Amino acid sequence: MPLDIALNRPVKANEVLALYRANKWSAADKPEALMAALRASHSLVTARVDGRLVGLGNAISDGHLVVYFPHLLVHPEFRRQGLGRQMMAALLKRYAGFHQQMLTADGDAVAFYQAMGFERAGKTEPMWIYAGKEH
Repeated sequence: MPLDIALNRPVKANEVLALYRANKWSAADKPEALMAALRASHSLVTARVDGRLVGLGNAISDGHLVVYFPHLLVHPEFRRQGLGRQMMAALLKRYAGFHQQMLTADGDAVAFYQAMGFERAGKTEPMWIYAGKEH
């Protein structure tokens, strides 16, 4: 399977929405906002197999000290094949040396991100005001 992991390549709304819907992410319910958010991201990483978008992640950053990784998703048909790890590695390489590299993880994602070197920051408590449907 020819795999292409790339930073900052263009994506089309229909392929992005198909990926988000396959993962049951509520951001797909706001397609215009989702696409605007991805276009405004500091970095966007994509995974394609034979040209098909099967993974995507993004970073929001000040470009110097702080980066936040809000989304990283892989199509369910392509999970457990290392795509998420490769996409996250590309983002971590892009932001190597930044003072703060942050994300919010839950469920099975916690162990994945711990394996990528992330850990809980001291006694911090994740907090948010969230308009999504996921718990």
